Amino acid sequence: MIAGASQFTAIQLMIENAPVFIVLAAALAVNLRMAMYSASLQPHLGGASLPQRALAAYVNVDAAYALGILKFEEEPDWSPKDKFLYFVGTMALMFPLWVVGTWVGAVAGDALPEKFDLEFAMPIMFLALTAPLVKTLAHLGTAVTSVVGALLLSFLPSGIGILLAGLVAMAVGAEIERRRT
Repeated sequence: MIAGASQFTAIQLMIENAPVFIVLAAALAVNLRMAMYSASLQPHLGGASLPQRALAAYVNVDAAYALGILKFEEEPDWSPKDKFLYFVGTMALMFPLWVVGTWVGAVAGDALPEKFDLEFAMPIMFLALTAPLVKTLAHLGTAVTSVVGALLLSFLPSGIGILLAGLVAMAVGAEIERRRT
């Protein structure tokens, strides 16, 4: 799995002895953002061949999406081939490093001293990736709603609060966009 958020979610739920169904459902729900990423990439990569689209779907991770969509907005005249090459190129180093890092973590993660608590890494990475993408009032409404919602619903078990906050945030963003158009 090339999906850190799902890995962190699944591992945390397994540590909490959540039922397998909850672990799988939460990992799937966290990865549903890839469907939104794919929908917004369609105008840019939809003209690529089926094998190219399949490869792009496989390497469609948060960092590749953020880098790709920002560049596609800067370069609207690029051909689907240029966009595909750029998108896949963003993963040329990230993909092997992710695989090696995941393997090292699985094999040697227990050897890390407790003082190297890395739980902050995922939220910081998401902030760094999403901040440049907040360009409209709908984006801002979605971002603020998701953060406030996640904090207010954090008392719910097994990450359900984050899922609910995400749903509410999407609805808020869609409603802001609807009212503005």
